[in-house]
Amino acid sequence: MKTWSEIADIQPLASKIMTNSIQKNRISHAYLIHGERGTGKEAIARLLAKVLFCENRIDVNPCGNCLACKRIDSGNHPDVHWIEPDGLSIKKEQIDQLQKEFKYSGVESSRKVYVIKDADTLTTNAANRILKFLEEPSLDTTAIMLTENSQSILSTIRSRCQILDLRPLNPMQFHKQLLEAGVSEDNAALVGAITNNLDEAIALNADEWFAQARKLVVQLIEMFIVKPEEVYLYIHNQWLVHFKERDQLDQGLDLLLLAFKDILYFHLEYQSLILYRKQDSGLEKAALYFPKMKLLTILENILQAKRKLKQNVHPSLVMEQLTLHIQR
Repeated sequence: MKTWSEIADIQPLASKIMTNSIQKNRISHAYLIHGERGTGKEAIARLLAKVLFCENRIDVNPCGNCLACKRIDSGNHPDVHWIEPDGLSIKKEQIDQLQKEFKYSGVESSRKVYVIKDADTLTTNAANRILKFLEEPSLDTTAIMLTENSQSILSTIRSRCQILDLRPLNPMQFHKQLLEAGVSEDNAALVGAITNNLDEAIALNADEWFAQARKLVVQLIEMFIVKPEEVYLYIHNQWLVHFKERDQLDQGLDLLLLAFKDILYFHLEYQSLILYRKQDSGLEKAALYFPKMKLLTILENILQAKRKLKQNVHPSLVMEQLTLHIQR
């Protein structure tokens, strides 16, 4: 998204707030942008940074073609700093390094911008460092913090930021966009449940790894029904071999959650909500094996497994415990 009118298509209120601020030259020294994944947080941050540095701005929009705009798009502008979690959190050392950068004047102007992704992962020490930044704002410094969970941000930080609450994307509109991009009806329903980001959804649709991941989820559920005594072997020989990284395993758990939801929807006769449509023939067998109350427990078990994964519990242990809970 290169203009505020494009942002307005998915976030009209946020676009209006930002364009009014730009027109009146009242850009805040700090923003906290809150919204679900894919709702445009990074696009807004990048567009605002370009507005601040663009050499040939056209009203409220950056030109998109000058050197500053191109360098911001490529992530190479020396005065725009992006901070991301180092592992599971943003650490004090990362903020210390940022502060060192800010002791010097801008390389190409007097202005500096820093963007903190997943700001809710700031450690306590890192959050206190950022708070000091916000308490002593420079006229030429703009902070932009992005989060899916603004309530996890220190209240003292929130109170010093202008908050932009982004609305969830319209699922029907997103589904239509996927179909227009050439994604099949069945695949659009599934990838649309995994991500709200159009580019990411299209990439998942074409990804062989993701296609294999879907098959493994279906096979795992079949193993619970047909060969429960071999589930542990399957977890170690097939599942953990494919879902090697933590983010991959997290996505695998998302797919497993959706598959068990399908079984529950089959029980409840909510056929229109079922996502794994190509596996409809196996839903009846699964519904006979897993009663409704057991399915509700399994869904909570999977959510708990996702939480443990984020808490840095070893992936093998996460899956072994989940398997044990499902088999009870």
